[in-house]
Amino acid sequence: MATKPLNNIWIRRQQCPCGDWKCYVKYQGDDQTTVRSELVTRDSATSSSDTIFTPYVGQIFKTDDEGFDYYCNFARKNGFSVRKARSTESQNLGVYRRDFVCYRSGFNQPRKKANVEHPRDRKSVRCGCDAKLYLTKEVVDGEIQWYVSQFSNIHNHELLEDDQVRLLPAYRKIQESDQERILLLTKAGFPVNRILKVLELEKGVQPGQLPFIEKDVRNFVRTCKKTVQENDALLTQKREIDMLALLETCRVATQRDDGFTYNYTTDENGKIENVSWAYGDSIRAFSVFGDVVTFETTYRSITYNMLLGVWFGIDNQGRAFLLGCVLLQDETSQSFSWALQAFIQFLRGNHPQTIVTDIDSGLRNAIATELPNTKHVICVWHVLSKLSSWFSLSLGLQYPEFKTEFELVCHLENIEDFENQWNHLMARFGIESDKHVSLLFSYRAFWPIAYIRGYFLARTMTIDYMKSVDKFMKNILSPHSSFKNFFEQVSVAASVAFQNKERVPNLPLKTCLPLEEHARSILSPYAFNALQQELVLCMQYAATDMANGSFLVRHYNKLEGECLVIWIPDNEQVHCSCKEYEHSGILCRHSLRVLVLKNYFQIPEKYFPLRWRVDSSLVISDDQITPQDNADECSEAFHSLTSTLYSEALISKERFNYVHRELTQVVEIVRNMPVFDEVTLDLAPNNVSEL
Repeated sequence: MATKPLNNIWIRRQQCPCGDWKCYVKYQGDDQTTVRSELVTRDSATSSSDTIFTPYVGQIFKTDDEGFDYYCNFARKNGFSVRKARSTESQNLGVYRRDFVCYRSGFNQPRKKANVEHPRDRKSVRCGCDAKLYLTKEVVDGEIQWYVSQFSNIHNHELLEDDQVRLLPAYRKIQESDQERILLLTKAGFPVNRILKVLELEKGVQPGQLPFIEKDVRNFVRTCKKTVQENDALLTQKREIDMLALLETCRVATQRDDGFTYNYTTDENGKIENVSWAYGDSIRAFSVFGDVVTFETTYRSITYNMLLGVWFGIDNQGRAFLLGCVLLQDETSQSFSWALQAFIQFLRGNHPQTIVTDIDSGLRNAIATELPNTKHVICVWHVLSKLSSWFSLSLGLQYPEFKTEFELVCHLENIEDFENQWNHLMARFGIESDKHVSLLFSYRAFWPIAYIRGYFLARTMTIDYMKSVDKFMKNILSPHSSFKNFFEQVSVAASVAFQNKERVPNLPLKTCLPLEEHARSILSPYAFNALQQELVLCMQYAATDMANGSFLVRHYNKLEGECLVIWIPDNEQVHCSCKEYEHSGILCRHSLRVLVLKNYFQIPEKYFPLRWRVDSSLVISDDQITPQDNADECSEAFHSLTSTLYSEALISKERFNYVHRELTQVVEIVRNMPVFDEVTLDLAPNNVSEL
């Protein structure tokens, strides 16, 4: 079997953080993942019962292969398989007849037994079945075609159900894409049974539903043992070449980007182990948006056996942007420590306030060593994505109910309530001794809301932010033939956030509160939207003065969830027990309720963090193009003008027709006028002439 260059294939890390090598993780959403192959395509194309009819004598096909494929599809849908029997040829026509028969046609001929002590005596499946389809070639108007000359669908054996027919040898084919994956997983040391589980996860099929069985994989690996060894040598050589090319690409990037920086390590033989890099724009953005960093380590390259780590920040529009990348040779604490050291070096010694990661003991230990003053948070979405793999099988039909209650428990805001409800939940479903339950509870200081409520996360736990991270990862993880191509793809994706000139529209006001109008002029549209929601909801809360600047704030018809707000007028401080501001940088509805009660017309400047301000934006907003004050004045002028036109035009039909005709022409002229995005227009109302 000839070898050929393999693509750089990225897969999700499937090793469970519990440490048991036999335990693997199937992420939620993988059921929708499809790995297309010829067999899958063919099955989907022929899955409908009305697309494959029973063959009939006289049916015409363009080629004999087309006729054979048609008969195979018919056979599969009807519970049997077919094989090629005789072919008849002549000197003039060549092969002019093809005989296709049921796989149980004929009888097995006795073979001479091998001279061994215990010869295998396999029972034959052939039973003389007479089901068949014969094709005959003919030439019509100079064109060759094949027609069905004989057909019989009479079987002398039981036909198989759909879940059985797929196990017939004729349909158990390992497609080329699956062969590549099997070879790579074998090279990585995966046992055959684990290889099958990995393929089932990637294809999103139930266990045992692959188009081949464990025996087929074992036979394939055995016959390709030499190929695996050759591929191992080729991949080792290719990795060395690609890593050198990646370093050269990094050196070239330093010439194009003054702020670009990279680092790498080598082993005792001078071969490259780890590589990390960051872009100038990313490093500059860290000065404003570097308070919270997400370290995404979900994917690894099974081609090169390397882990991919991507550093993300969140901008003031709530979107993820790239801070840096790292490729690691393994997932040990030492490798993660080097990655963290390189990242801190890129940032000139600056540390984030909070780092968000997946569950990983090696990464946890590295963060504790290298970033002792940084808060470490495990993303709750990573926890939730693993629940199905851990508990769906053991809980069965109870799993949906368990998952719903699990999410409620992990969002409790009081530590004592969390621990009590946790123990109650696990005991109720009888899984208190499960190793994954113990794992999650041992990490409880890192992921439940009750423990991390006071950590600043800048809304990195929202679904929208996680979707933007996932979108970025999918954009850069398509198969690439080399790390150099991968680097270029990452560079393109990283530059989008910094070069995007998309205008972010201003949001309309929803209340008549001066607080809202003031906040809109300072915050980015994303941050203002979050504050606006809190401001709208604050009107549903009652504030009770508890003396000494303390207020008890509770919903008007909800008994639970009351919060204590402390207001210090001397330095305009407001603190709420819900800790929403400490958590996201956006004032909560409880604090806003007290500010409204105290007749504040503007939110104190200290509660507008630099990271959420509109002038810190990576993307141009309407505010930066047209001053808000002028825009409001312009709007009032147009409203006044159109109101006057409307009332004057309705006096007579002649007036109405004139105004309608002239305004139609004006609109057409304005539409055709050029737009100068770079120029700030003076839209003061005194520039509008009266009619």
